[in-house]
Amino acid sequence: MAAQQTPPPTPNTERDAILAALRSVVDGLVATFGPMCEVVLHDYRRPEQSVVAVAGSVTGRAVGGAMSEIGMRILARGDEAADDLNYVTRTGAGKLVKSSTMVLRDSTGAVFGALCVNVDVTVVSEAQALLGGLAGPSAASAEPPVTAFGNDIDSVVDAILDAHRLGRHQSWSALDRTERLDLFHSLDEHGVFAVRRAVEQVAARLGISRASAYSYLSQARAAADPTTT
Repeated sequence: MAAQQTPPPTPNTERDAILAALRSVVDGLVATFGPMCEVVLHDYRRPEQSVVAVAGSVTGRAVGGAMSEIGMRILARGDEAADDLNYVTRTGAGKLVKSSTMVLRDSTGAVFGALCVNVDVTVVSEAQALLGGLAGPSAASAEPPVTAFGNDIDSVVDAILDAHRLGRHQSWSALDRTERLDLFHSLDEHGVFAVRRAVEQVAARLGISRASAYSYLSQARAAADPTTT
């Protein structure tokens, strides 16, 4: 009698195993680097509750919380997403954070999550500025961008939308068609529309119908696609 062959693991079984193996890594990294470090493990199969493990409290996330706008950008890029290492951002509360986001792939190369390391370097930056001032004048460095972090995906989408609207200093009614398409294209590039119900949320914030929001999104995508005639 021939021995029965073990069926290959399903993609979800493999992904679950990878996430399970990384849970101890999350705790181990924070135990090594201390309270100024936070490590967050994301499962992008559930964007609204992507945080499956977290240690440290730099950005205030908890298990069951949502991805940040960085995660949304990874979702938007899909399997073409790449690691983003050693970048600096600022939280809404003003913390200066040095981060690395490492995408997780299964054996087929499909992206399904990320391991994120965030280090609060606010005090280090302040000390560096103090020492630099004592040493003499130096060229001003660029201000790092503010990144939306939150446990509620709706609040993250709202923060991204606020940042785009404030940057324009205009209401929706004051925008011409080109500017409206640019806004939807920019939100799409940031991965906002990869999140369930995001179109409805954006429409409500802009004071337009859901049908109009879908139309602007479709037109923005068509305008950005060079193969579209």
